[in-house]
Amino acid sequence: MAMVLNDDQQLLKESAKNFCRQNSPLSVLRRLRDEKDKIGFDKDIWNQMLELGWAGMAIPETYGGFDFGYGGLGIVLEESGRTLTSSPLISAILLGATAVNEIGSDEQKREILPKVVAGELIISLALDENISHAPNQITTSAKKDTNSFIINGEKTFVLDGHVADKFIVVARTAGETDNEQGISLFLVDANTAGVSITRTFMVDNRNSAKIKFEDVNVLSSALLGEVDKGFATLDYVLDIARIGLAAEMLGSTQEVFDRILEYLKQREQFGVLIGSFQGLQHRAANMYSEIELCKSVVRAALAALDNKNADRVEIAELASIAKAKLSEVFFLVSNEGVQMHGGIGMTDEFDIGFFIKRARVAQQYLGDASFHRDRYASLKNF
Repeated sequence: MAMVLNDDQQLLKESAKNFCRQNSPLSVLRRLRDEKDKIGFDKDIWNQMLELGWAGMAIPETYGGFDFGYGGLGIVLEESGRTLTSSPLISAILLGATAVNEIGSDEQKREILPKVVAGELIISLALDENISHAPNQITTSAKKDTNSFIINGEKTFVLDGHVADKFIVVARTAGETDNEQGISLFLVDANTAGVSITRTFMVDNRNSAKIKFEDVNVLSSALLGEVDKGFATLDYVLDIARIGLAAEMLGSTQEVFDRILEYLKQREQFGVLIGSFQGLQHRAANMYSEIELCKSVVRAALAALDNKNADRVEIAELASIAKAKLSEVFFLVSNEGVQMHGGIGMTDEFDIGFFIKRARVAQQYLGDASFHRDRYASLKNF
């Protein structure tokens, strides 16, 4: 496993870094928040990201992608995390497009994936039904009716759900509420009769929605994969997204730490730089050590996704390690960022506050640290 970026990845990193800093600085997120933008992300910036090919990095060339791998997409997400760039990369690509690519039929892939790469289609995963992440606890039902299925239920925290063209709906076709068996995935158009969408304004200024399905009729051809057997692939898709989200969180964490160091070198108290205070030095050293560990974890997880010999249990373990560790460290460093900046860190005009808000949402999405510690223990049979 290579822990150092190769030449192509280094060029990509520099390109992504320059793009995000020049075209999507934190002032863009501030503007979107202040204007209560109806989309929730800058469409011009998203179109530029599409032109750079970022949406097609992990999609096979056969279906319009570039097959650059998840390692490349992780680099992009890491740099976008530094500027808190809001985009559908996680919702439409890591979750939506990945699910279609992993479990969809060839016809579904040829119909959907090229449109996603071109930015003509946004797909959102409609999964969670409770306030906490629980992918196997599904009450939304899909009842067989001749040549179709009738879907009823409610979903919450659907990322970019208010602007999605299609949903991948996780529904129960058999079994009990918390049973992994009996879960199926369906493609549902957002404008289908019986689908109602309510936007949720998040504290981190990202986009989410509550979706209600009332007697939504979809053809059997809308089924992704096999009926009753969708959970295994769903869990793998979630692991890919968890690793991608961890990469974004790593970028945000590093940015906060860089800002802390810069402030320690500039701010004076009692006639001396506060960076000379041993107590603050110790706290900075602790953060540095934790961030270096996070880098190793994320690099290992991304490398496993691109390793054809890696099995899904190994990927699941690395995904839970990465998401748990980044949830804890992003929480720690964002807190320290506000505290070490003192009173000014609490003001809205100072950008550091945006990171602590993003940390709170990101650590909960796709499972918090507690969820992933328990999951890792189960995977290792502890």
